[in-house]
Parts: sequence; structure tokens; C-alpha cells
Amino acid sequence: MDYILQGLLKAFELLITGNQETYSAVFASLKASTMSMIGSLTLGVPSGFLLGYTDFPGKRQARAIVDTLLALPTVVVGLLVYAFISYRGPLGDLGLLFTIPGIALAQTILVLPIVISLTATAVESLDKRFKSTLMALGAHGKQIAVASILEARHAVLIAAVTAYGRAISEVGISMMIGGNIKWHTRTITTAMALETGKGEFSTGIALGIVLLTIAFVINSMLTRLRKRSL
Repeated sequence: MDYILQGLLKAFELLITGNQETYSAVFASLKASTMSMIGSLTLGVPSGFLLGYTDFPGKRQARAIVDTLLALPTVVVGLLVYAFISYRGPLGDLGLLFTIPGIALAQTILVLPIVISLTATAVESLDKRFKSTLMALGAHGKQIAVASILEARHAVLIAAVTAYGRAISEVGISMMIGGNIKWHTRTITTAMALETGKGEFSTGIALGIVLLTIAFVINSMLTRLRKRSL
């Protein structure tokens, strides 16, 4: 038990003194996850609205595919994205491999189904009279879409926070696409795996504390948003 206590004490020392290596991994994770959340919201909210609001042939099948992708393994996403952005892939000229934007791209693909599914569910849950009321007031097209999303804003925020939590806690994509490069693409999760494997238990604990703190904040936000949406 002594090495655990010593690890905890050393971990707090690293955090309090602002250890550059530790905080480099933290900032890399925050940057990649924020970029992926923005990308997933930009694509997922409009797609989720269309999926939940409109009726079209194959809608049930499309919804089933989106819901199935909620359990998409991170390593599968990492493998597919790696194949496309590697130097031999069709998008190799973009230079995304072993970069934070490359990690963010793969994470966007990973969390996009979450945003689409939760947004679609939120739109489907709106009062059936809402659309008719908007149309009676003269709203149409884009106006109806914006009003519907604003009405379901708490659920959309829940989708955003859930997507952020999934992105910042994953390890497979960060390892495969980022390459775990020190001071560059090493994230919290990849650094924890590496440092623990090297026997640097204190550094792993320090990063674990940061990740748990972020998870606590995310869960607190989710709880508040769910209460407001009821």
C-alpha cells in the first residue's frame, strides 16, 4: 500500500507544481475533444433534426443504423481513419496523421452517432402540436428547424456533453491516429497507459485525477441538464 500512497502524494505534487509533461497531455486531450465536439455538433444536430422530424422511405433502417453505431468500437474507427489519412491513403496529402486535428477527425466520427441519435430522439419527443402551431404562425423551413432545436435545446446540450465525455475518455483512436508523440499528440489516456507501463505510477495517477475531475464535471452537467429537461 505504501507505493499507492507515495504515488498519490507525487501525483498531487505534479499537478500543483504545474508539471509541463503532465499538463501537455491534458491540453492535448482538451483540444482534440473540443474540436471533435464542435465537428460532431455541426454535422450531428442538423442530421438528427432531419432524422427525427421528417418521414422518408428507409427512415426506420436509417435510425437502426445510427443506433447501432452508438456501440462502434474505437479501434475500428481508428483503423478506418488511419487507412484514409495515412501517407498511402486517399487523404494522405492533408497531413492529418499524427496530429491533433487527425485525432479530432476520428473522434468526430466516433461521437457523431451519439449527437444524431439523441437529437433525433429529442425532436421526436416534442409536442405534436408544436409543428402545427409554428406553421399556423407562418413559420416554414429553416424557421421551423431552428425553433424545434431551440425547444429541444436541453436534450441537444445533453448530446453535446455526452459526446465530449466519450471523446475525452477514449484511448484507441488517440493511440492509432495520434501516435502518442510526447509534447505533441500524447493525450491523457495514452499518457496514462504509457506511464503506468513504464512504472511511473505517480504520473498515471495525476492524469487519472484530472480525467476523473473532468468526468465528474461532465456528469454534474448532465444531471443538471436532465433535471431542466424534465
